[in-house]
Amino acid sequence: MQPKQSIVHLPVYQPGKPIEEVKRELGLKEVIKLASNENPFGSSEHAKAAIQNELNNISIYPDGGSVELTKDLAQYLGVAPKQIIFGAGSDEVILMLARAYLTPGDETIMADETFPQYKHNCEIEGATIIEVPLNNGTHDLPAMLAKVTDKTKIIWVCNPNNPTGTIVRKEELEAFVRQVPSNVIVVLDEAYFEYVTDAGYPDGISLLPEFKNVIVLRTFSKIYGLASLRIGYGVGHEDVIRSINQVREPFNTSRFGQAAAKASLADLEFLNSCKERNAAGIVYMCEQFDRLGLSYFEAHGNFVMVDVKLPSQQVFDGLLRKGIISRARWSYYPNHIRITVGSQAQNEAFVHALEEVLSEAAVLG
Repeated sequence: MQPKQSIVHLPVYQPGKPIEEVKRELGLKEVIKLASNENPFGSSEHAKAAIQNELNNISIYPDGGSVELTKDLAQYLGVAPKQIIFGAGSDEVILMLARAYLTPGDETIMADETFPQYKHNCEIEGATIIEVPLNNGTHDLPAMLAKVTDKTKIIWVCNPNNPTGTIVRKEELEAFVRQVPSNVIVVLDEAYFEYVTDAGYPDGISLLPEFKNVIVLRTFSKIYGLASLRIGYGVGHEDVIRSINQVREPFNTSRFGQAAAKASLADLEFLNSCKERNAAGIVYMCEQFDRLGLSYFEAHGNFVMVDVKLPSQQVFDGLLRKGIISRARWSYYPNHIRITVGSQAQNEAFVHALEEVLSEAAVLG
């Protein structure tokens, strides 16, 4: 039996190695996972309590429209409920966007090193992928604009960009959106929005009243620490959201996810604490990279992409043997690893392990 031709060449998504698998493979007792940009500080106690309260409802289907969560999130963001759609992580919203808007022969534009699920889902729909090289790790918006044709349907802008962690600033983004034809959807993926401290960073939702072709993606997986519950969302013009809803599977988010997300929105103390500790972690890591003579991209999410001056797989393997799971093997940055900002103890353990790996490589070299 033959699958559709648009998928036969696609790679299977490879998540960060699980902690238990590494322990078994290498006989380690302690392993620190800094590969998947998870929140090292967990999730809100309010969210945990909300999950407990849902345990008696396991046998009942979730609210297919996420009505209560939508109401609270709409108020939190200052938008109308009809402007919001939820997915099993923002990954599923990406999938639904591609399914709703792309057909074979359509063109879609994205950076050449960015979140891989854009390309993956667009290829499934048979769209033509136009990849534009990053400029020093940052989206080159003028170059992306120059690639727009009458076949362009969607442009993807990951801000902060995963894996580089760089941002497109407000003035540049607004100028770009103004020049994009109104029939082309601009997806602003802001999965790491809550971590950014730079005053020049744009809030994509502020663009929605003026630009009907903009949709913003965010998630509860990162700073809110609900990664395992798979709940993210898109915010856009109600006509766009209606079209995406037409391809959404029923009951695509769980009772636990909805309840935990709703409770998390009310816990600003937890969110602000995570943001502050993450910012301190970035400062610490960058100071250590400077000390070690390693260059890195300016980091605005909860991760740093650093040039380790060796093949990234070699450093990944070395760190793994010391109980640190990182992320490696980037197509256009073969000597870079991406490391999630952990707790201070985790960050210190990583830096110590990295020093050892680099020293061992220097001796062998």
